[in-house]
Amino acid sequence: MAEDASKVAPHVYKVLFENERLRILDVTMRPGDNTDMHSHPDYFYYQISGGGKVKFTMPSGETAELDLPEGVSMWREAEEHATENVGGTTVRALFIEPK
Repeated sequence: MAEDASKVAPHVYKVLFENERLRILDVTMRPGDNTDMHSHPDYFYYQISGGGKVKFTMPSGETAELDLPEGVSMWREAEEHATENVGGTTVRALFIEPK
């Protein structure tokens, strides 16, 4: 697996809370922001504000764009990717990672 998101992209991922059972990340991705390849464990995603469009690049080089409307939430399995905010708004989200 690639490096932890908060280490690779501290300009996007800020650790709000962490203990032996849980970690919560505050995610702020402005238009044009991008990250290098990084990994996430299984996590719950909640879009706080600024619905937008994010491009994901997988380790294979395959890409996908995902529209993230405000208020969307989803469970995500562990994954590796690089990201880029290709929309016109700042994406704000919380990632909740059980350990």
